[in-house]
Amino acid sequence: MDNYKFILSGGGTGGHIYPAVAIANELKRRYPTAEFLFVGAKDRMEMEKVPNAGYKIEGLWISGLQRKLTFKNLMFPFKLISSLVKAGGIVNRFNPDVVIGTGGFASGPLLKRASGKGVPCVLQEQNSFAGITNKLLAEKSKKICVAYDGMEKFFPADKIVKTGNPVREDLVTMAATQQEALAFFELDASKPTLVVLGGSLGARRINQLIEKELDFFKTLGIQVVWQCGKLYYEEYKKYQSDSVKVFDFLNRMDFAYAAANFVISRAGAGSVSELCIVGKPVIYIPSPNVAEDHQTKNAMALVQKDAALMVKESDLASQFESVFSVLFKDEEKQQELSVNSKKMAMPNATSDIVDEIEKLLKKIKA
Repeated sequence: MDNYKFILSGGGTGGHIYPAVAIANELKRRYPTAEFLFVGAKDRMEMEKVPNAGYKIEGLWISGLQRKLTFKNLMFPFKLISSLVKAGGIVNRFNPDVVIGTGGFASGPLLKRASGKGVPCVLQEQNSFAGITNKLLAEKSKKICVAYDGMEKFFPADKIVKTGNPVREDLVTMAATQQEALAFFELDASKPTLVVLGGSLGARRINQLIEKELDFFKTLGIQVVWQCGKLYYEEYKKYQSDSVKVFDFLNRMDFAYAAANFVISRAGAGSVSELCIVGKPVIYIPSPNVAEDHQTKNAMALVQKDAALMVKESDLASQFESVFSVLFKDEEKQQELSVNSKKMAMPNATSDIVDEIEKLLKKIKA
């Protein structure tokens, strides 16, 4: 019997959506006749990304609380009640065997209703500082799959399994060579390459930094692959040249990572997990505009183990050039960061998470 039914819920950002899709893909590989349903927030990016991945999705009228008094906050109680009612209906109608939550506010009402009806629930927490939704859901969940040590300060220790974060399969195998990647980007194989990642939408402060430092990189003989994000592409595409390749979005991340000698990146959980597997020297510039400053905590988990460098946004003007120059000239430091980051990689995360789900399925059948 493999005609199981799974609901996966998580969203708001790619960091919650892509792990859910990766878990669904692995479940589908093991159980080809299983049924899948995603539940997200009806006005967020999951409503586009999940169908593009080949799965059905239903949207809830839900959003997170803002940090200041807004009309959206006044609407939150009504949205919550509406979402709990709709989530209950979805659970009753679909009748899942297991529900998987990957974080984000949409997963709260769905897993609340599912656990209340006795459906086994699995949480996947990507960050080193747990999100509020997962913290609220932890008590009623059967298993909590995490990517960092020390998560017992947020969750019951007996439910925690350290699995890592799901990443794209092409990065685990990493078949692309640097020569192929440089040819793909039409770059000079004799020059070192810096890859800049600011997320799919882009990071304004990182883009401003790269614009300011293009002459600095040129003096070092560095060529740049610059993913500036779709919100900023029109502003920065003017810098396109033989040595600066500007993209709104990188469809071939395997080539981007293979081309890189150095990486500058935000410190979202998914990016950190991928970059550990890739094992390139990274300077993280955490976003200060995220809940509980969790990107800084993600980056510090690596910095404390000499697996990456970090420069805060507030320190970019005074520190970036010196930090980058030292790294660029110190091959031993580059090697140290690469080796230590690979030690922290967990390339089998998706499979290990699905193993935990399978254990719950066996208990259902028993």
